[in-house]
This record gives sequence, C-alpha cells and structure tokens, in this order.
Amino acid sequence: MLTIISGTNRAGSNTYRVALEYQRLLKEKGFEAGILSLEGLPLAQYSPEFTRIEEEVIIPTSHFIILSPEYNGSFPGVLKMMFDLSRSHEIWFHKKALLTGISSGRAGNLRGMDHLSDILNFVKVTVHPNKLPLSAVNRLLDAEGKLADPATLKAINQQLDEFLNWIKHT
Repeated sequence: MLTIISGTNRAGSNTYRVALEYQRLLKEKGFEAGILSLEGLPLAQYSPEFTRIEEEVIIPTSHFIILSPEYNGSFPGVLKMMFDLSRSHEIWFHKKALLTGISSGRAGNLRGMDHLSDILNFVKVTVHPNKLPLSAVNRLLDAEGKLADPATLKAINQQLDEFLNWIKHT
C-alpha cells in the first residue's frame, strides 16, 4: 500500500494541493495511492480516531510519500505528533518514505526534510535519497491548484520514477 501524507493541518493548504498532484501523477503511472491529510485530525492526544488511522492507514502502508511544508525552519508540529502518538514506534518499522519539502520561500524546506529524516530514521523508516524541495510553491500552482511549471513536473516525475523503481527492487 502506498500513502501520501499531506503533513499539515492547515485548511486549504498548498501542501494538500500538491498531494493531489502527486496522486494524479502516480495514477498516470499505474499506481493507486491514498492521501492521509492531517487537516482536522485530533492529534493533541491519543483518540479512537487516531487508532482507526493507525489500523486502516499507517499499519497496512509499506511506502509513504510525505509532503512537508516549512514551518519555522522545520516541519509542522502536527506531523511530529503523528509519530509521537503512535501506540508503538514498531508500527513504522521497516517502511520506506519519499520526502518532498514545500515552501513559499526559496529553500523548499530543506532543513525541515533533514529534521524529518532524522525522526523517520529513529522509527526505522528508510528514507529515499531524492528529497525534493519545492520552493515558491504559490507560484508553481495555477488558479485551479494544479502544478503548471514544466520543470517542477519533470523533477517530480523523476523523483516518483526513482521511488517506484526502488519499491519494485526492495
């Protein structure tokens, strides 16, 4: 199972728009992927809803694509809470992840992806080396929320092709 995590709880975020684009591109490549949006999830404490997410999404997923916006030079606390709330770190063990940083600034959340990689490695998730920073994301999306920049689409397609090839061979 392949799941895209939109790593913010902000309503109407560009991160979620990019998640939809990743899902569309994967579908064009013949792969189905669900989206786990953190928008509206009660992640302040362990809850029955989070138990359902663990059982229906996190545990059965073997490969994640995590889209992480830049918050204060790192990644959102709500994304960190998702790892902290897990019943056991073991539900993450030996899974694989692809990271994309999203920023309206110029660095595409490079530092945040490094922080996130450290946490994922701690819970024994292997992180694919092609971590893609998407800078000035507000200029990459058109009025309908679609990625319109050819260079960005090329970079994402290359990243996805590498990840899908990695999935096939691991």
